[in-house]
Amino acid sequence: MELFLTKVNGGLVPAYQSDREQLDTLKSGVLLECKVTKKRNSQFHRKYMALLNIGFECFEPVENEYKGNPVTKNFNRFRKDIIIATGRYDVVARLDGTVKAEAHSMSFNKMDDVEFERLYSDTINVLLQRVMKNHTADSIDHWVNQILNFD
Repeated sequence: MELFLTKVNGGLVPAYQSDREQLDTLKSGVLLECKVTKKRNSQFHRKYMALLNIGFECFEPVENEYKGNPVTKNFNRFRKDIIIATGRYDVVARLDGTVKAEAHSMSFNKMDDVEFERLYSDTINVLLQRVMKNHTADSIDHWVNQILNFD
């Protein structure tokens, strides 16, 4: 069982409803062994996702059709392509003999706060170069903060 807990005055409390539900399945008085790991800043994670959403909204595919099929935007593909464009990827072999770049995971347990802040900054640079060429880093960051009501 993996739970997310938040430190408050007086102890630890479940961070999410799902964590509370998992704890409720345990009998009172049961002894638990816990490994405590400080997780990445969840507010900054939300900020990064807002940044990606802004970039995705601005992104327009170059082609409208491929082999007779319409080309559509896909957020997960966009997110992975942005991460790859920041240089965070592994090169893997495919069955057909070609190689492909696979984006590194940005999950909480795969990337600490320092690396995640670098990813945020590098993502802004990629968006400025490839998607949002008429913007500045400050204007994009301000836009993200306004959406999240951080300003």
